[in-house]
Order: sequence, then structure tokens, then C-alpha cells
Amino acid sequence: MRTAEHYFEVPLDHFGAGTAGETVTVFAREYVSTDHSVEESAQLPWLLYLQGGPGGRGSRLPALGGWSKAAARDFRILMLDQRGTGLSSPIDRKTLPLRGTDADQADYLAHFRADSIVADAEAIRLALGSGPWTIYGQSYGGFCALSYLSFAPEGLREALITGGLAPLSGPADRVYQSTFRRVAARNAEYFGRYPEDRAEVTRIARHLRGSEEFLSDGERLTVERFQMVGSFLGGNTRVDALHHLLEDAFVATPGGDRLSDAFLDQVRGLVSRSGNPLYALMHESIYGQGESTDWAAWRVLRDFPEFSPDAPEPLLTGEMVYPWYFEQDPALRPLRSVARLLAEKDDWSPLYDPDRLARNTVPVAAAVYSEDIYVDRDLSLETAAAVRGLQVWESAEFHHDGIADDGEGIFSRLLGLTRSVRD
Repeated sequence: MRTAEHYFEVPLDHFGAGTAGETVTVFAREYVSTDHSVEESAQLPWLLYLQGGPGGRGSRLPALGGWSKAAARDFRILMLDQRGTGLSSPIDRKTLPLRGTDADQADYLAHFRADSIVADAEAIRLALGSGPWTIYGQSYGGFCALSYLSFAPEGLREALITGGLAPLSGPADRVYQSTFRRVAARNAEYFGRYPEDRAEVTRIARHLRGSEEFLSDGERLTVERFQMVGSFLGGNTRVDALHHLLEDAFVATPGGDRLSDAFLDQVRGLVSRSGNPLYALMHESIYGQGESTDWAAWRVLRDFPEFSPDAPEPLLTGEMVYPWYFEQDPALRPLRSVARLLAEKDDWSPLYDPDRLARNTVPVAAAVYSEDIYVDRDLSLETAAAVRGLQVWESAEFHHDGIADDGEGIFSRLLGLTRSVRD
């Protein structure tokens, strides 16, 4: 493949004048297959990839493979670092204080949602001299795709979405009522597959209640942080990786059984948000429209006591974000007041235009995974029905990370659906 790096200066605030012309840098990397000559490549249409998240930088591809291999047959791929991530004016506990007070920082972060990401994309499209282009949104990238269809459909040739049909309205609570149920079912499925791991998870939880264990960054591993390893449950083959993580959790020591350094090192990589703090800061805001989210997952958790860290046999959790993240994670601790302000914010702007989506004319195809623990199947189908012309391919074969298992096949199928309408 051949690559090229692109940097763009875009307005911090695309929609108002409150930031006095301030700009942010947005980075994107172009990928082109060497099956195309340089001259041929320049004539290929663009495909913009919208990464999952929020807070995830664009994938760094060591080679074309999976969905990118399929896409590179017909497109120049533009891999976007969404604002605040990667090389796009990155945000973390070290950079955010440059904005000033906690209130200033929270105001700044209000410009880092899907509506601004879409406005960035349109500015980039025009800067590249591209006509309407194809977009491919995975997970949160699919949420951004729905915003694109709402606010700038004139910039789109077609849209592909995998595991990313967001609810168009309603409080965030509704999302977590659905996803907690699906995560509970996925726990049951996992422990049915590996029954010995039910006892191991319970043993680890009991051990952590009575003994201090510390991660490699010096922070204590609590039961609730350990439960975050349930992120593995969102994938097909990743459940096997979870089993492998648990199988050597304990080692014998002169002081009795303790958690092994190997286990603790792996767990730290799963529970730390040092690499993507925006995920924790902005996660619930992706559902905020005209009302505060007010730590929705934390409140809904009370209806699911089996997920409580004090439960006799606690279940593993999904991607929910709780206020204690900002007390127990050293990468987030300096940002806890900012996180509180974001949770309390009650004037979030709309992220979707239901009327415009109901009149949509852009070809759209979406993969919906029946047992997805992150983006609920029923809420996804509700959204699909509200977008005119959206074609759904539902599959029980894959979980949320389906494109990691058969990205080439899934991408080709969705592209074929949009082309069957457009052509």
C-alpha cells in the first residue's frame, strides 16, 4: 500500500462565534492499494472511515487486510483521527488544563461530539476537492454517520454502518436498560461455555474484597475495576481471550495465593483509560440531546444488582462509564470535576434530525448484530425503521467487533446493498 498524511485546520466551533475564530488541527491518513498506479489512484473516489469510540483514534494499518483490503479495490481510504484523538489536537489530563478552569474545559469538550466531527469531515471533503463520498462507520462511527445523514447528506454518495445504529431520541437510561440485559445474557452464555470461570471470577472478587492487589501503575485493583474485563464479552473470539486471562490469575506465594503479575499487567491494559480518556469523559454525552445524562449507567445499575461489586457472584460489565472511574483511574482523576460538569450539562444540542432522516435519499446499509452487548439490537432496528431507505443486514453470527472476524465479507455485503439501490 501507499500512504499519505493530511493535516487540516478547522474551526473549533462550526456553529457559533463564541470561540473567536479558534481552530483545531485534524489529522487523517490516506491508504491506497499498490494494485492501482499513482495516476489511477488519483482518480479513485474517497471512502472516509469513521472509527468507533468515542475517543478512539483512527486505526493505524500495518497492511491492507479485512475490510480495508476490500475497500481499497475501489477507493482511496481516508482514516480520520476524530478531533481530540491521535494527532488531531489530542485531549488528555495533561493537555486539557490548557483551557483554563474546569468549567472552561467542559465548555471546550462540548465541541467534540458527532455534530462537530461531521462538520470537520465536510470541511475536509471540500478541501480535498472531492464530490460526495462514501463513509463507513463502525460502532460510534455509525452514530457519526447518522449525524452526517442528518446535517450534511449532500456530502454523501452512500453510507455503510456496522454495529452503530444509535437511538435517535430518548434518555440515555433507555440505552443502559437494554444493554445491561444483553450483557447479563452474554455473561450467562460465557459461563455456560466456560463453567469453571464462574467460580474463578467469584474467587477473584472475594480475594479483592479482602486483600490489596496493585496494578503496575501502583493503583489498587478493586472489584469494580476487575469487572471491566467484561469488555471481552463484546467479541466472538475475544471470549476465549477472557478465558485465557483468567486461567492463570493466581499464583502461590509465601503469604498465600495472590494475583499474578502477568494477570495484573494484562488487566491494567483493559481497565486504564490513559490511552483514550475522551471515551470516559464523552461516552454518555453521545446520547445527550436537550437533557443531562446524569451518570445514566450508574443510576440504571441499581436495577441490576447482579452487576454490583458486592454481589455474591458479580457479573462482568460492558462499556458503561461510572463516576468512580474518575476516582480510581489515575489518568482520569484530574478530570473528575470536568466529568461531573459534563454529566450535569442539560443543554446538549441535537445530534440527529429525525425529519430529515425520514426523507433520506442517500443509500444506506447497516449491519445489526443480534446479540450486540454495546449497541442494542432492538434499539438499532427502531432507528433503522426511522431512516428512509436504510437497508438492514442482521446477523447472529457476529458480535460487536464483527469486522475483526470477517471485515472483507461484511464490507462487501453492505457495499453491494447500497450499490443495488444506487445503480
